[in-house]
Amino acid sequence: MASLKELAGGTPNLLTGGHRLCAGCGAPIIVRQVLAVAGRDVVISCATGCLEVATSIYPYTSWAVPFIHNAFENAAATISGVESAYKVLRRRGKLSKDIKFITFGGDGGTYDIGLQSLSGAMERGHRMLYVCYDNGAYMNTGIQRSSATPRGANTTTSPVGKGLKAGKPQYRKDLTGIMAAHDIPYVAQVSPYNWRDLTKKVEKALSVDGPSFINALSPCPRGWITNTPDTIELTRVAVDTCFWPLYEVEDGRWKVNYKPKEKRPLIDWLKMQGRFKHLFNPENQGIIEELQADVNRRWEKLLNKAGESV
Repeated sequence: MASLKELAGGTPNLLTGGHRLCAGCGAPIIVRQVLAVAGRDVVISCATGCLEVATSIYPYTSWAVPFIHNAFENAAATISGVESAYKVLRRRGKLSKDIKFITFGGDGGTYDIGLQSLSGAMERGHRMLYVCYDNGAYMNTGIQRSSATPRGANTTTSPVGKGLKAGKPQYRKDLTGIMAAHDIPYVAQVSPYNWRDLTKKVEKALSVDGPSFINALSPCPRGWITNTPDTIELTRVAVDTCFWPLYEVEDGRWKVNYKPKEKRPLIDWLKMQGRFKHLFNPENQGIIEELQADVNRRWEKLLNKAGESV
């Protein structure tokens, strides 16, 4: 497979340097890998969030492709409108170029506030790719919990203290599975450490005649309380523990893209992040065991959907 630079036609930086995203943020890594495949003939919509705020501070932009900033809740609706207008112009002979349409949104603008917009766009069948960069909380507004936040995480709205000794009490939502339930042509889960897997899936997503969805794990050093250089390693360990398995659903067929030879214990991933440090107190040992059991259950469920042995 071609390198990222070759995929992008000589330049991997359609999201340029100089933006205000934090050092170690997973979002710009994911965006650059996606755009390396999409190229310049693309229109981007972006929900309000870290990615938008830090890359489009007036009068500057880090985007070397057409970019539309949307409200938190309507990024998918906006790009579906643009895609509809494009099809009309094609029918009238006013455009001949093959243009792709991509939306980026964080988990707050995708799992929660923008879910209705996303679901509607998928149901209507627009030819578009929605990419969620999942950093597990509302990081842009103060690290509040979202439905993507893992159980046990310490956030500003699920703070560890006398009343909540173990952090967020609920398990995270399976958004990738929800998108697959829409019976759209292509759904996938990716991790930026494995850029070959990610870019291959983006190629597939952009080639289908209809909507597609990709969920990408996106570490946040501030919210996860991690060391800046550990971003890629965090996404690797998340996959090796099966907290974040790599898989795709193509025309309804489930396929696991990577099975660890030896599945690492979830504790290896938890101990890398300050947001889980309270779980290592003796009174919370049972929570770690429950989290491991949940990962095992979800992994076995995924293997069964893909027709593979546990």
